[in-house]
Amino acid sequence: MSSPYNQNYGQQNYGQYGAPPPPYAAPRPPIRPRVLWIVLSWVLFVVLLVVGVAGFAGSIFSTISEAAPTTTLSSGETVTVQLNPADKPAIWASANQATDVECQVQGADPSQKPTLTQPTISQNLTVNGDNWELLFQVGVPAAGQYQVNCVGEGVKFGVGKELAAGETAAAVGGGLAMLALPILGFLFAVVVTIVVLVKRSGARKRQLMY
Repeated sequence: MSSPYNQNYGQQNYGQYGAPPPPYAAPRPPIRPRVLWIVLSWVLFVVLLVVGVAGFAGSIFSTISEAAPTTTLSSGETVTVQLNPADKPAIWASANQATDVECQVQGADPSQKPTLTQPTISQNLTVNGDNWELLFQVGVPAAGQYQVNCVGEGVKFGVGKELAAGETAAAVGGGLAMLALPILGFLFAVVVTIVVLVKRSGARKRQLMY
């Protein structure tokens, strides 16, 4: 005679689902390298882009500002300015249309005879909305106070410095050097992006294999 208490002998009770609990799965390690490296590389590119553009513009603007007229005068007006031959002083003119002009430069010493020479190369500057054209190169024998007088209908005159070709080339060269920074930053960001994506893809495939 069988006993009702022996019906479940050798069996385990797994509850109402009738199946053992699933084995514990250890969490997978995070995929390396992190995407953060891509983000940081492109942030670096943006920073270098801003620095490069600002440096290029600043280099050109600095050169233009040094040559731009610091003293202005209208037609028929006489101004006294400090001129130094080492600065390569020059007279600039701003006018809306072509017109005849005439300028004179005189020193305190009658023996000093400044010279006015028309430039062989046209030079133009735009500063604060004024379009300046190089009118005369001023040759002075020594540094000192000089009187400048110019006449021209509808012309605004200015006393500044000559924009030397070497200074312009140096400014452009320095500006281009600053623009090289964002180019290097872009190449670096592209390389980092490719390397990180390739390594992450390989790491993901290895995880799936196990």
